[in-house]
Amino acid sequence: MNPSSLLNKQSPNFNLESNKGKISLKNFLGKKIILYFYPKDNTPGCTIEASDFTKLSSEFKKLNTEIIGVSKDDIKSHERFISGNNLKLVLASDSDHKMQKDYGIWQKKKFIGREFMGTVRTTFLIDEKGKIIYVWENVKALGHARKVLEEVKKL
Repeated sequence: MNPSSLLNKQSPNFNLESNKGKISLKNFLGKKIILYFYPKDNTPGCTIEASDFTKLSSEFKKLNTEIIGVSKDDIKSHERFISGNNLKLVLASDSDHKMQKDYGIWQKKKFIGREFMGTVRTTFLIDEKGKIIYVWENVKALGHARKVLEEVKKL
């Protein structure tokens, strides 16, 4: 499945552990959701992306928008990532890749000539009723949070 095939469809449900306890899609209905998938805590691109979302988090809150980051890392890793970088985000653990498969972002990747399954950096904008209204695929971390904010402001 391709992540863009979910555009204008109901978001797949999720039930995950996060640094804020158990979360699911229904916890956030009534708000817009920025659901961003990233490969690994405490890596350069992922730190840039999480830090940028944190810097803009008050602007997103004013627009009734929650930010949820998801990776395969466990909660202990997320907590180190949050405290080490002063992040103000909900970070959820998808260690069995179920959610990533549901959203079509657990894909075959290539790096230095070898192939492996991994997380393709992707962001979804979900409306107050749980419908996916925007998808950013193969995201470049630098400046991404600002682009997402500009899209939310148009709504």
